[in-house]
Amino acid sequence: MTERQTITPAHRYRNNDKLIGIGNEFWDMSERHGLAGIVADYDAGTGILRATEGHDFIPAGHEFVNFSCCSYLDLDSHPKVIEGAVDALRRYGVLDHCIARSRVQIPAMQELEISLGELFGGQVVCSIAASTATFGLLPLIASGHLGNGTRPLMIFDKNAHVSMANVKPVCADETEVVTSRHHDLDFIEDMCKKYAQVAYVCDGSDSLGGYAPVKELAELQDRYGLLVYYDDSHSLSAYGERGIGYVRTHHPAPDERTITVVTLNKAFGTSGAAVVLDGQSKQTLRIIERFGGALNYSQLLDTASVGAGLASAEIHRTDELTTLQDRLYGNIELFDSLVHTDQAGSTFPIRLVPMSDATVIEAGRRVIEAGFYVSPVFFPIVARGTAGLRVMMRAGQTEQQIRDLGKVLVEVGARPAGPPAAEALR
Repeated sequence: MTERQTITPAHRYRNNDKLIGIGNEFWDMSERHGLAGIVADYDAGTGILRATEGHDFIPAGHEFVNFSCCSYLDLDSHPKVIEGAVDALRRYGVLDHCIARSRVQIPAMQELEISLGELFGGQVVCSIAASTATFGLLPLIASGHLGNGTRPLMIFDKNAHVSMANVKPVCADETEVVTSRHHDLDFIEDMCKKYAQVAYVCDGSDSLGGYAPVKELAELQDRYGLLVYYDDSHSLSAYGERGIGYVRTHHPAPDERTITVVTLNKAFGTSGAAVVLDGQSKQTLRIIERFGGALNYSQLLDTASVGAGLASAEIHRTDELTTLQDRLYGNIELFDSLVHTDQAGSTFPIRLVPMSDATVIEAGRRVIEAGFYVSPVFFPIVARGTAGLRVMMRAGQTEQQIRDLGKVLVEVGARPAGPPAAEALR
């Protein structure tokens, strides 16, 4: 009998053996210590969660405050957002009219795209998720069909979110793909000098804290025609006038060389995602609709999500949004006065409290036992040896909750905020 062949993977763009082999150990420890797989009821009035299932460390009924939630403005429980979802169901009378948008669509999502387009100052295409939009758009950039027609060298930032990094192999079937160091402007400019067209893929607001060098990248766009694809999900609503996000606030003049995708699930408080485009032709929009993969499949935003999105967009046009942003920034400033992180002094709502690989799970367990949940992050979420506790600030957190969390974090090994951090806040 002929011996059957085995396959040796190339591992050019991903390595599941390494990701799962190392990362799963941390995930298993997280679950054993009650930091993953939690099921809990949520009290929208108090923001308290209550575990519904018992655990070795976390008994059923244990109450805790979630400091690892991306709803930075707490709009996901806003009465107008909830009522908007219900109202849309009543108006349109269907939950999900299941057919590709390029063939037939009810007016619901078109209404949302027009509203968001006015809010963000660009053309908007909605998607069921930011990762879905990214998987549909990046291969079209790679082939030159979304751009100036030239296949670009695609540079993925080393820290680009997994939703973008996972599309590298698909893009590599269309063009050359490389990975750069984090925000390596010199490398990007060198590649712009070498290649007729370059596209850079990165986060506008990083899931572990920090912003992209938008102004510097805009200069490279003007000088070389660089195309930049941003995922600015973590700053939408939480940053900028009317919540337009970090990229659109700081980009001097976004045009067809800038594509921004944002999730509506985080600070916007609803569901789905929006792709924000500038200066794209009608034909380009048709290409996106027809060939953008799941952007067009019969898995679009359901009517309730559309209604919630319309309600949130209206809140963004009022002074209430500014009030919520100010509360968020005040809570961030208070946390920075208590605990040292590298992100201190920024308006970004995420703080990474450094821990070692050996202590991060135990520290997280002690924090949830004290009544607060912060998510431990470890490889492959972060580089090996840079584990930490990810703290997410929200507008609805109380001063006492933040002070109590700060005290617990210091007790489990966090560094207290010193004079330099306090000085940065004044």
